[in-house]
Amino acid sequence: MFTQINSIGLFGMNAFPVKAEINASRGVPSFDIVGLADTSVQESKFRIVSALKNSEIELKSQSLIISLTPASVKKAGSAYDLAILTAVLAVQGEQLIDISKCAFFGEISLGGGINGVPGALTMAIEAKNNGMESIFLSQENAAEASVVKGLTVYGVKNVADLYLHLCGLKKLEPQSPYVPKEAAYINLADFADVKGQENVKQALTIAAAGFHNVLMIGTPGTGKSMLAKRLPSVLPAMTFEESIETTQVHSIAGILDKNAPLVVNRPFRPVSHTASAPGLVGGSGIPKPGEISLAHNGVLFLDELPEFDRRTLETLRQPVENREIIISRATGSARYPCNFMLVAAMNPCPCGNFGHPTKKCVCTSIAVAKYLGKISQPVLDRIDIQIEVNPVSYTEISDDEKGDSSAVIREKVEKARLIQERRFAGTSVRSNSEIEPSMLSEVCIMEDSARVLISNVFDKLGMSARAYDRILKVARTAADLDASELITKKHVSMAISYRSLDRKYWGK
Repeated sequence: MFTQINSIGLFGMNAFPVKAEINASRGVPSFDIVGLADTSVQESKFRIVSALKNSEIELKSQSLIISLTPASVKKAGSAYDLAILTAVLAVQGEQLIDISKCAFFGEISLGGGINGVPGALTMAIEAKNNGMESIFLSQENAAEASVVKGLTVYGVKNVADLYLHLCGLKKLEPQSPYVPKEAAYINLADFADVKGQENVKQALTIAAAGFHNVLMIGTPGTGKSMLAKRLPSVLPAMTFEESIETTQVHSIAGILDKNAPLVVNRPFRPVSHTASAPGLVGGSGIPKPGEISLAHNGVLFLDELPEFDRRTLETLRQPVENREIIISRATGSARYPCNFMLVAAMNPCPCGNFGHPTKKCVCTSIAVAKYLGKISQPVLDRIDIQIEVNPVSYTEISDDEKGDSSAVIREKVEKARLIQERRFAGTSVRSNSEIEPSMLSEVCIMEDSARVLISNVFDKLGMSARAYDRILKVARTAADLDASELITKKHVSMAISYRSLDRKYWGK
């Protein structure tokens, strides 16, 4: 007897349709799995046999051959268990309901339970794209998969319940579509708590409005980390599409909150300088997403930037530019999105006091140059806004009057984002930081005085083409915050000032 069951394979974020074909015949009882199945897939037969026994479902003595097609593609992981088990049930002689438009994926436990697997949302989307009308998976993953519109999701607790449903004896209830909560800002740190630093707050407002990368340089205790941690409180709420993208990455990484299976708050991923390159960009045998992908549609915060290994920092160059990372291994290549806002903070020297108005720097010029030299010019070129964070005066820190709250700043940011949304309607661009070079002349229209200013400064400062493009993008965002269609001299001057610290500290 022959039949086939639909399933979905996953390698990184690359999902693909798989069919579990089964042939049952008389002969010596056996259970073989073919089709480039790795060890974890081969072990599924032991899990299935035990699960059927513990579910009091008879496994007839037959020669069973399971082929996972396409046979030319490597299969890994335990997600194929449920499809293989369903195929086994289908050749036991029972009359099953029509499951030709159904897909099955999940891990079977020895006791007969069905466990969740990473990447359920991505597999559910692929199932829908391949014409499936229903999917069967673990109850753990059901809410996550239920956000896919037009797909009936059945969360299955154990093998016995699945068997009764397939035999038409006791129907399973479909999972109700998960309704995500609104983005929560109430528990986030507020900019109103930051004393002084109005120029830095202005720079971060521009950064949030255009999703620009930021570098803050200042002596210890000036509030660099404090300011960075408040950025999520002024970023606009995620769109549904952004939530789906971010949830897919977090699901594959296995860090999704089971009680909130759809990510609705923009990620804030603080990374220690002890992080390795694979930890930052992703890796392992079957490539897992790294911190840059986990920060997708959110903020990646690198504190003490020069303390990172230089080779680790260099791995950021391509992802920052292309907004995706491709991890290649012998088993295949995995592509992950990483459209994140890079926020970095650093001291100006090893002791931290270089440039401090009252404290003396004890570092030699060689030590300072070596310290700053850990950050290459190509990395600096990819940071749109570079801002100096100066010590706060006693007058500022003792003042009881608070500055603008995060809610006030976020309102300004959202108005600027709305302008960008209208401007880029019908394109793949979401924010000013993503403007393609071919679009700059069309969307970054400057008044004459602004054009003269940037012309005079370009050769004087020895700007690269990349620096020029990024200055225009930042100026465009500054103009959007002022609701100005034209980029004025003030906006260009502001954008240029945010590119001056590399010349002060790195001599460029």
